[in-house]
Amino acid sequence: MDAESDLLTPLRRYWGYSTFRPLQERIVRSLLAGHDTCVVMPTGGGKSLCYQLPAVVSDGTAVVISPLIALMQDQAAQLAQMGIPAAVLNSTLSDGEQSSVMKRARDGAYRLLYVSPERIARADTTGWLQQVPVAFFAIDEAHCISEWGHEFRPEYRQLNKLRAKFPDRPIAAFTASATRHVRHDILAQLQLRDPDKYIASFYRPNLRYLVRECSGLEQMELLVSALRSYSGSNVIVYSPTINRVEETVDFLGDHDIAAVGYHGKMGSEERRRNQERWMSDEVRVLVGTIAFGLGINKAAVRAVIHLSLPKSIEQYYQEAGRAGRDGLSADCVLLWQKKDAGLLGFFANQITDAAERERAWERYRIIREFVESRRCRHRQICGHFGEAAKWENCGACDVCGSAADWMTVPGKSAAFPEKKSRPQVSLALSAVNAEVREHLREWRRITAKEQGVPAYIVLHDATLDEICRVRPASITDLLSVSGIGERKADTYGHGILGVLRRYRDNGVARV
Repeated sequence: MDAESDLLTPLRRYWGYSTFRPLQERIVRSLLAGHDTCVVMPTGGGKSLCYQLPAVVSDGTAVVISPLIALMQDQAAQLAQMGIPAAVLNSTLSDGEQSSVMKRARDGAYRLLYVSPERIARADTTGWLQQVPVAFFAIDEAHCISEWGHEFRPEYRQLNKLRAKFPDRPIAAFTASATRHVRHDILAQLQLRDPDKYIASFYRPNLRYLVRECSGLEQMELLVSALRSYSGSNVIVYSPTINRVEETVDFLGDHDIAAVGYHGKMGSEERRRNQERWMSDEVRVLVGTIAFGLGINKAAVRAVIHLSLPKSIEQYYQEAGRAGRDGLSADCVLLWQKKDAGLLGFFANQITDAAERERAWERYRIIREFVESRRCRHRQICGHFGEAAKWENCGACDVCGSAADWMTVPGKSAAFPEKKSRPQVSLALSAVNAEVREHLREWRRITAKEQGVPAYIVLHDATLDEICRVRPASITDLLSVSGIGERKADTYGHGILGVLRRYRDNGVARV
């Protein structure tokens, strides 16, 4: 068996993919060769597979360090569905559960072990971790280690002890949004040794950036117009405060637009329930603070709408980038008000540390320039991350001539009347039978509820769409569908085929 098929075999068996995305195979091979690695890959580029696949084919356990409890739990659940032993070690577990995970980790029972940076910082962690057969360390959200990053977390500084305590183990750093300055800081802080560096393009041509300064009343009118134009599609609305989240959900309800909220002061059960209602397409619109979306794995989001000025380009790129991860056209809309800028300035002045205050003002200056400049939005974003744009006019932002019909509020003039709208790619691909798709979605929702997992862990949207296109009639046919590995086919194959068979025989698919 040649080297290429050595990786393609587990890729097909566990993930159900027959090819790698750009850079993935090279990153996997770097880790398997024992090299330190730094990866900058935008949201939706497939970062998690870059450390999960080498963990599956390595001897030992990959230790994944992530600050996001929900993401850790979801990834471990997804891996379990694929037949890959993984575990989470964090504060949500009881003392007995933590002891059990630690013992099994020492015994080499897991391919992947997810831990928080706070856990690594604890004095008692190094001792037991040195008894674990560690293959390599993967550090997610690595920009958090840099004071120049937009989400600096002091506990990440403790990760520099990994090099001293595990001098012979490779360390891989992953981030979706890091400027050149932050990338250099990551390498220095983690003491990476002659690392392989992989930086994917920050240009996402399927995304359309639409920016509009507006008054408060106009903003809500535009929001209603936008959501009506995306009717039947999944949309994320980012709101600046908890109060605004609740007010916006109520306002949309008054306009017959169903939406759920998500913010930090909700009970964890209500947050989980609202997120799952949105993930399973029961409700298409989710209004949340920036607490929502970290690690969210939903590909078919047609629009991300911000109702205030983000604090940095990095934050905006990361949040807006949750749109269009399925590769189809999607809109990234920023409806901002002058008062947003004043608020950002106020918060920057509250920072007592002089260096951090200066960095906050620099982020403010750059995001203000982004929204007020008449330069291509895609060019500005790529340039911010150190990537030279190869075009003058992207055709996919408001500056370069693209506009949305809904941006003309009745009684008001269009923001850019001389520009033509770009046709949106329909949510339902032409080859996809919408009725079959809805039957499969309902089967997925019921199955996920029975198993107590989010719907996307059962089947991703893109996989569900391909099932509709292919219409498999056997398990063998199903295994040809991208995203269906052996374990998925074994677990869900008969259920999926049953829905398709009942629809084919009766024109209806009872679930």
